[in-house]
Amino acid sequence: MDTHDELLELERAAWEALATAGPFYEKVLARDVLVLLPGGMAIDDRQQVIDSMGGAPWDRYEISEVRVLPLTPDSAVLAYRVEADRGDTHYRALLNSTFVREDGEWRMALHQQTPV
Repeated sequence: MDTHDELLELERAAWEALATAGPFYEKVLARDVLVLLPGGMAIDDRQQVIDSMGGAPWDRYEISEVRVLPLTPDSAVLAYRVEADRGDTHYRALLNSTFVREDGEWRMALHQQTPV
């Protein structure tokens, strides 16, 4: 599987895991992590990131316009557009996740969401 497919698979798994965030994010987050969320929230504490990812699952999400920017053999940026629904909430955003390879596995080091 190439980098594009590996990272997109991880990102889709992240959307699926939002309701049971703990186990997924324990595995996929890098040792050092930064998450930038709408409203100016910046989280750089790994456990706080894990705790912030819980909540009700999305009823529907669609990832499109996927781009992968390889940085080094062990790092890459995945950028994409998402449209998602949860109850009466409709969410549209541009997102990017920077992944680094730690111990032979892709780990998310930086994630940013920009609502559109």
